[in-house]
Amino acid sequence: MMSTAWVIFQRSMRYTVSNPAWVVTGLLQPVLYLVLFGPLLSGLNDVQGFGGGNSWRFFVPGLLVQQCVFAAVFVGFGVLAEARSGVLDRMRVSGASQLGLLLGRISRDVLVVLAQAAVLVLGAVAFGLRAPAGGILLTFVLLAVFAVAMSAVSYALALRVRSEGAFGQIVNAFTLPSLLLSGVLLPLTLAPAWLAVVARVNPLSHVVDAARGLFAGQTTGRPVLVGSTVALTAAVLALWFGVRSVRGISK
Repeated sequence: MMSTAWVIFQRSMRYTVSNPAWVVTGLLQPVLYLVLFGPLLSGLNDVQGFGGGNSWRFFVPGLLVQQCVFAAVFVGFGVLAEARSGVLDRMRVSGASQLGLLLGRISRDVLVVLAQAAVLVLGAVAFGLRAPAGGILLTFVLLAVFAVAMSAVSYALALRVRSEGAFGQIVNAFTLPSLLLSGVLLPLTLAPAWLAVVARVNPLSHVVDAARGLFAGQTTGRPVLVGSTVALTAAVLALWFGVRSVRGISK
């Protein structure tokens, strides 16, 4: 399994390095949020839920989770052409590990997410972010686990629907409401009761809360534990779903 994953990872990284446009354009939206939206929150430092005196500590974790979702959830487009041309089918019948085929691609996706997160954090520090280094590093671990979940779901879904149009519509239909219901840009403490209740059943909101808790230095708080559990559970379930989807390529 590991040898297969390593070969696929190297192959995916060569493609990414030779075509960096996807990575660069993926950073454009969060950078615009950082530059054009983040400064608007500076006047809300003393409002409850806005970082306890440093609004960047509230805003950047949400931006990182949003970037993680957008960077990982669309990777399924890349595997559709390979599935249609029979490349994935030939890999599968070659005896290569199905989990290895999946993990190789996911490892590349996680590395891209972490690289983009590092750029965003460095930019946020320049704007005024102040957060404990340990909390930031643990947030990167949380992002890596959640990126595994998003990436695996994306590949599995793409292999199930086998259509760029249908895949794009389905991903957009779930991604936007999930992000809006996660409090990724504004705290859910501002939400009316009904909206707060709906947001609580959204797994993404717990991941956002965990990232904000880590940036605040609350490494053992309930939001961190719940969010980490949600991310890890999502990753395990998504990998299981992904392997079943790879197994069913030629059926």
